[in-house]
Amino acid sequence: MTPRLLAAVAAGGATGAALRWACGEAVPDGAGLPGTTLAINVVGSLLLALLPALAVVRRSPALCAAAGPGLLGGFTTLSAASEQTRALLAGGRPALALGYLLGTLAATLAAVALAGRWTARSRSAA
Repeated sequence: MTPRLLAAVAAGGATGAALRWACGEAVPDGAGLPGTTLAINVVGSLLLALLPALAVVRRSPALCAAAGPGLLGGFTTLSAASEQTRALLAGGRPALALGYLLGTLAATLAAVALAGRWTARSRSAA
């Protein structure tokens, strides 16, 4: 990895992490389902799957690095979702923990599939 690409990933990652923190501050999870983290991961997965369809991203390795593994990698968070699942289990809420874990997986995969359909339609219309 070149220093330029490394800097792009670092800048994007810092921005994505700050956005994730701001979302958590603006819409705290509360005592039940960690909905903010779930929403962040679904939106981030959707956007990450849409990135390859953007011509500007395909033309610029630095922009691709900043936006993909940088910004959206810093925005989404498997580690927080894992910790929240552990906390739900430790709090005696195994059904909610399982629902959150499986719901996160299903919702993020559905978002990626939706992005795939959108990009396939836009390619066939072009």
